[in-house]
Amino acid sequence: MTMENLFRLVDQDQDFFQRKWTLVNGPVIVGAGPSGLATAACLKEQGVPFVVLERADCIASLWQKRTYDRLKLHLPKQFCQLPKLPFPEDFPEYPTKRQFIDYLESYAKHFDINPKFNECVQSARYDETSGFWRVKTIVTSDSNKTEFEYVCRSLVVATGENAECVLPDIEGLSEFGGEVIHACDYKSGEKFKGQKVLVVGCGNSGMEVSLDLCNHNASPSMVVRSSVHVLPREIFGKSTFELAVLMMKWLPLWLVDKLMLILAWLVLGNIEKYGLKRPSTGPLELKNTKGKTPVLDIGALEKIRSGDINVVPGIKRFSRGQVELVNGEKLDIDSVVLATGYRSNVPSWLQEGEFFSKNGYPKASFPHEWKGKAGLYAAGFTRRGLSGASSDAMRIAQDIAQVFKDETKQLRMRTVARHRRCISLSQF
Repeated sequence: MTMENLFRLVDQDQDFFQRKWTLVNGPVIVGAGPSGLATAACLKEQGVPFVVLERADCIASLWQKRTYDRLKLHLPKQFCQLPKLPFPEDFPEYPTKRQFIDYLESYAKHFDINPKFNECVQSARYDETSGFWRVKTIVTSDSNKTEFEYVCRSLVVATGENAECVLPDIEGLSEFGGEVIHACDYKSGEKFKGQKVLVVGCGNSGMEVSLDLCNHNASPSMVVRSSVHVLPREIFGKSTFELAVLMMKWLPLWLVDKLMLILAWLVLGNIEKYGLKRPSTGPLELKNTKGKTPVLDIGALEKIRSGDINVVPGIKRFSRGQVELVNGEKLDIDSVVLATGYRSNVPSWLQEGEFFSKNGYPKASFPHEWKGKAGLYAAGFTRRGLSGASSDAMRIAQDIAQVFKDETKQLRMRTVARHRRCISLSQF
């Protein structure tokens, strides 16, 4: 069946053999971050071959190249470990960036996952005539670039929710004159010592960058344009996330949200007087419906209370060395850090419109977002962090393994049947 389909592919593309290509006896996984590695490990356990494509020169490039130095996992390690291999016992409850990268590298080594690095997917489309996915890439080696094509029966999209930086278009920013960087390029506040820094964004990155700037004797002003949920990372010595998961086993979502907000008020007090207005929708419901993660406070709120972090409203425009806010106030600033988040890059390369929406997320919501049609899968788009990626990986691997085993069984049966026919013919 596979060879018949391959012949159909060649018939309709006369230039097929003029390009470099390979037929993959298993899925192609696009992305070697945690989602891609978890899916590969689960497939390895099922005995299914695969190819992992990664545009960077390392695994987990977001963690290795686009995160700040002080970053730690915001959730306890038991909620962040990947399938089949837990974190080392001597790791702290909230592993550091370096520890998490070490864990991922040991994970890839343990399961013998060897991604094809420096291979950027340009397009992927399903060929209905042949029943194959055609994945076209550009391989970069030194200064040379080579086009290559992978032909496969199934495709796992594991490029994640944070593949590309979101860069807002703000009036006058190009005329500002000072340094402007996205949070993905921010490493430490050391270089900003003594500077007045405007941090645009008040999510977990914006809060933590502002805190880090304070710790390096800079003067940050943090733009809070809309409402935001701020929760303590721990409540009475217990992880806030763990507490929420525990309550969700027995109580409805709306009630857990109300209890979480009461507990947050007991620990943090009234934060609205500091310019941090809470949304009308509860933190868990907002995360589930809009994908907006609540901020888990690790010290920024104390700096806001003391005035070391200045909370300001939205931006109207920039000018030379200055920013004008929507309330008419003008601030002199030296640098700008855009903590404005990330987005999926799937629409730029996946030629498909039924499973994925224009924003780069599957149209179906959790727990049905992991499987499309014609062998298309999505890993790591649950809006539920690493635990969601692990859940996707296990489901995807199980589904692909079943199809792979069924096809292998059918192939063996056809081979035996042909062999028997050959034996019977040889007797004449």
